[in-house]
Amino acid sequence: MTSDPGGISPAASDGRAGRRSFLNWVLGTWAGGVLAAIGFPIVRYLQPPDVAEPATETASGGPAATLAPNSFRIVPFGTAPAIVVRLATGELRAFSAVCTHLSCTVQYRADLSQIWCACHNGHYDLNGRNVSGPPPRPLEPYDVSVRNDQIVITRRA
Repeated sequence: MTSDPGGISPAASDGRAGRRSFLNWVLGTWAGGVLAAIGFPIVRYLQPPDVAEPATETASGGPAATLAPNSFRIVPFGTAPAIVVRLATGELRAFSAVCTHLSCTVQYRADLSQIWCACHNGHYDLNGRNVSGPPPRPLEPYDVSVRNDQIVITRRA
């Protein structure tokens, strides 16, 4: 009879190797499941959600008769406000009311004839171009018209 130097017969060592590889597989699968259960919520939390921009292309700016010359009105337009300005000449202009610097809401200053952001003293001319202060870009312009005495604001294509 031949004996194994370690005292284990070859038939017994095959059984142990089979059990050991099976246990390694079970523990590896379990560890992978635990990591996936912990990691998946973390990854989902760190990814921003896919929120589609509402399809609002047109909004009402209210009655045209109530907007006096050289004044303005802030109106909701999708997820952000819009500003409608009636110039001293009676012409209407509309822009995004969100400052391009830090997303503050802008307003119209009749004394300067400019659109003004109070957060950091940014100024835009009546074409929406940034003329002074920290804003890096012009305001987004919108088309504006009057239908049945209602101001209608439309996003440009």
